[in-house]
Parts: sequence; structure tokens; C-alpha cells
Amino acid sequence: MQTIQKQITLSPKPRGFHLVTNEIISNLPELQGIKTGIAHVFIQHTSAGLTINENADPSVRRDFETHFNRMVPEDTSLFEHTLEGPDDMTSHIKSSLLGHSVSVPVTNGRFNLGTWQGIYLCEHRNSGGARRLVITVMGSD
Repeated sequence: MQTIQKQITLSPKPRGFHLVTNEIISNLPELQGIKTGIAHVFIQHTSAGLTINENADPSVRRDFETHFNRMVPEDTSLFEHTLEGPDDMTSHIKSSLLGHSVSVPVTNGRFNLGTWQGIYLCEHRNSGGARRLVITVMGSD
């Protein structure tokens, strides 16, 4: 059994849902040494999240953004925690709904995602900045 753990930093992205699968893989050359295993990807932030979903049609990502903005509106009269701006508390709620980690099977040195699946960074802040991920891979070589 082999265990790899590393922290990577994703480039800053604007508010929205962004495919980051390739950015993660490009920072994880050690993945090629794993024949069978699991990768756990964790984001070290409370105002952004991770999920796995459609990787082909960009309208899916736009629809996610539209839906979450309707579900959790930026109305400061609804929240007590407003010192960091109108997008802060809503970002905490959205990231809690989506979650802070995803797990992906690893097969023959590659993420074993479905044909139409990709890992999304769900950036809920207007200017979230660079985001840190901790990736832990466990498997056989």
C-alpha cells in the first residue's frame, strides 16, 4: 500500500463553477504510480466547495451558479454575519451544501471518472483568490 499526500494551490478563479480536474492531475504526477486506489480531494476553505458533475456542456456550470444564487440570495438583511461583504455568508452556506471534498477511484494511474464527469471548484466569492487543496491518494502500485 502506498500513500501520497500533497497540498496544491489552484489558480484564482472568478465566481462560478469551474472544471479543475486537469489542474489537479497536472499537479499530481505521483498518481501515475498507483495501479488501484482512491484519491481524496479536500478544499481548505469555508467559502468554496468541490463537487463532481458534467464536464462537457458549460451551460451546466452556469445553471448551477444560477440555481445556487436563487436558493441562497445575497440579501444582507437575512444574515447576521455580513462584515466580509454580501457574498460571504452566502458562500459559507453554499459550500456547506456542496461539501468540501470528493473521492475519486484511481485505476492504472488515472482518475477513473465517468465519461462526462469532472471535478468542479465551486467558487462562491466574487473574488475568492487562490484555493488550496489537500490531495491524499492511497493505493497499490
